[in-house]
Amino acid sequence: MAWTEAKQIAEAILDGFGRHYRLFREITGRARERFESADWPAVQAAARERISYYDERVGETVALLRREFHLRDPTDILWRRVKIEYMRLLPLHHQPELAETYYNSVFCRLFDRRYYNNSYIFVWPMISTEHLEAEIPIFRPYYPARDGFARVIARILGDMGFQRPFRNRRHDIRCLMRAVRDRFPRRRALHQNFQLAVLSEPFYRNKAAYIIGKAINGADQIPFAIPILNDEGHDGSPGGLYVDTLLSGGDEISDVFSFSRAYFMVDTEVPAAVVDFLRPLMPHKGKAELYTAIGLQKFGKAEFYRDFLKHLRYSADDFVIAPGIRGMVMCVFTLPSFPFVFKVIKDRFPPPKEMTRETVKEKYQLVKLHDRVGRMADSWEYSHVAFPRHRFSAALIEMLESDCAKSLESDGDQLIIKHLYIERRMSPLNLYLHTADDDDIRHAIGEYGDAIKQLAAANIFPGDFLFKNFGVTRQGRVVFYDYDELCYLTECRFREIPPAPYPEMEMAEEVWYSAGPNDVFPEEFETFLLTDPRIRKVFRELHSELFDPAWWQARQEHIRAGHLEDVFPYAEERRFDRADPVASDHDS
Repeated sequence: MAWTEAKQIAEAILDGFGRHYRLFREITGRARERFESADWPAVQAAARERISYYDERVGETVALLRREFHLRDPTDILWRRVKIEYMRLLPLHHQPELAETYYNSVFCRLFDRRYYNNSYIFVWPMISTEHLEAEIPIFRPYYPARDGFARVIARILGDMGFQRPFRNRRHDIRCLMRAVRDRFPRRRALHQNFQLAVLSEPFYRNKAAYIIGKAINGADQIPFAIPILNDEGHDGSPGGLYVDTLLSGGDEISDVFSFSRAYFMVDTEVPAAVVDFLRPLMPHKGKAELYTAIGLQKFGKAEFYRDFLKHLRYSADDFVIAPGIRGMVMCVFTLPSFPFVFKVIKDRFPPPKEMTRETVKEKYQLVKLHDRVGRMADSWEYSHVAFPRHRFSAALIEMLESDCAKSLESDGDQLIIKHLYIERRMSPLNLYLHTADDDDIRHAIGEYGDAIKQLAAANIFPGDFLFKNFGVTRQGRVVFYDYDELCYLTECRFREIPPAPYPEMEMAEEVWYSAGPNDVFPEEFETFLLTDPRIRKVFRELHSELFDPAWWQARQEHIRAGHLEDVFPYAEERRFDRADPVASDHDS
């Protein structure tokens, strides 16, 4: 009887996962339709909706198990049998790694953290995914040396299955040919079996579709991406699709898949095969980040934790307080040998902070659901994480016990943190600027201002523009990562500072004008932020419009009118020139 019940519970959990992934693929599969019809509000709504699917399905499965079965304590042999029965269902499954994570999520909703070990859940994966790529091919090979580059490029564009015609396919092919000649080896340097391997399904995000592939030249693999945009024809033209540029090399592709961008929509029955295709192209990114990049953030979170456990086993350094100015809302610590930071909400927030723990969590959830436009760091959120206490520095223990005691719990030699966020580690912008030369300052301040502008385009106002709230990535990109003051841009009221009633008031300690909770005076940015003359000069030269309330008000009107601005994961100068006299596909 116990084995029968165990099998029924295992089947119910797998059925719950099956429903989740079916709905996940349905909303993902409609990305092509939304892109081709230029339905950008639907694109954003679908991205938010898809993120919530996983927790909703887990909740449904937990409710079903509680309703249909007598769920005994996990120490009962039943749950060991459930795990065995579940494993028996997975060898022929096309998403076994995701199904294991779903099982973990259901179990962890049902039972206490002391049972979170490999006897009850899949702390370590049991089913290999190595065979799946060979079973179901997920890319197409092309042979330019045999068929010619122009013909191959045309075939690649055609094989993506777009129903909306290209506005000027001949021009797009010519632009790609010029880019190929500039960026890829010349014909005489090509290996005899030179080929292009291109993933069969485009990757969709925001207002773009991306063709992702790699050029295989002997032992070399050169990644590339071809962004496709949709000319909506608002200028009276017939509109249509067009190729925006060619991206190649690990750094450019890594920017497209950055942790500071929203999740791609790519329809695949075998996500493990897609990730295996991508991994050699971006060696700095682990499986966790790549699964997260294609919208499977729950498995990414599980895979990250496995990487973290492995790293702990093979490292000896201590967790320490993260460099930089300590925040008023979060305690932040890091492991120097591990490129991430750990953030714990403080028990109390000193003035002038007026918020609750729940408010902070809501801000992080807003970022999770929002288009991050490459300027906000994504976070993995965890509960009840066990750390080896002896690996914490004395200063870190003192800080956590002083500021975050309500989030701590001791269990033998383990320190349990009840709730925390984990993010990619970056260099705080204030520390970066402190040691930067003139060229580095110009680059960083250019990036800083661009980050503010692009966040505004996405209807995000950081609230606190202090340099300590921004970080510099490995590629030199400036990213915002302190969310407690963040709000929607359209919630703000941008005002000019009114003239003082008489000149002496300008010198007084108190301001002569009143300000509401949502009032923002952009003229004040210069006074509070740009105290270093070198930085002030560069900022004025590159971003002086940010001091003008009218600039911010215009952004608000754009957003209220339903206009979604283009924010590209590559430099403007990388884009192709669209001017070309050749007839479009509509005329040919």
